[in-house]
Amino acid sequence: MNDGSPVAGVIARMQQRLDELPDDLAHRRIFLSTYLRTTRAVGDAIDLARFEDPAWVEDWDVKFAELYLEAHDAALKPGARVSRPWRLAFDAPADIPALRHVLLGINAHVNYDLPQALLAVISDADFTDPYLMERRRRDHERIDGVLAQRVSAEDDELGGARSLLDQVLTPLNRLSSRRFLRESRQKVWHNTVELQHARKQGPHAYATRLAELELLSAAKIADLLRPGQVLLRLAVTGFGVTLPPPV
Repeated sequence: MNDGSPVAGVIARMQQRLDELPDDLAHRRIFLSTYLRTTRAVGDAIDLARFEDPAWVEDWDVKFAELYLEAHDAALKPGARVSRPWRLAFDAPADIPALRHVLLGINAHVNYDLPQALLAVISDADFTDPYLMERRRRDHERIDGVLAQRVSAEDDELGGARSLLDQVLTPLNRLSSRRFLRESRQKVWHNTVELQHARKQGPHAYATRLAELELLSAAKIADLLRPGQVLLRLAVTGFGVTLPPPV
C-alpha cells in the first residue's frame, strides 16, 4: 500500500488508537484490530485496481473509517454523545467471546455507519445518473470479495481454544459469515437510498430517518448477544436491518 495514501493515513490513526487504549478497555481492541486488518486489505485491493473507481472507493473507505474513529474517541470522553449502536457495543461486557465483540462492532459500523459514509461520497446529483450509480453499486459489492478473503484469516485470529464442536462447525461458520456479510451489504444499499430520499426533503426528514436506522441497529444487539451458534443463526435470520417505507 502507498504509505502516502489517504487509506494509509487513516490506518495510522487507527493504529494510534489501538496503541493508546488503556488496559481496562482492552476488550475494545478486538474489533479495532479486526477493522484495522480489514482496512489494510481494502487499501491493498485499491492499489491492485480491483475497483472500477479506485479514487472513489478510497474516499469512501476513509470517510467510513472516520465515522468509527469519531465514535471511538467520543466514547472515551465523559458525557459525549455516542450513537446507541456504538454505545452498546463499547459498553458490552468485557468477558463475552471475542466473536461477539466483533459482531457488535460490525453491527454499528455496517448497519448504522455505512449508509452515512456512502451518502457522504454520493451526491444527490449522482443519484440521478443511472450509469454512475450502477458503477457505485458494483464497487460497493466488490467489497464483499475483499471481506470474503478475510473471513478465514479473521476466524484464525479470533480462534483461541476450541471445542470439538467449534472445530466441526468452523467451515459452516465461515460460509455463514460470507453469507450474512453479503446480505447486510445489500440492505445497506437499500438504506442508503432511503436516507438519500430523506436528505432531499431537508435536514429534519433526514434526521428522523437516521434516528430510525439508529434504533433498528441498536435493536439488533439483543440477537447478537443471545446464546448459541450466532453465525449460523445470522445466516438464517440475516444480519442487516431494513428501513421501512417512510410514514
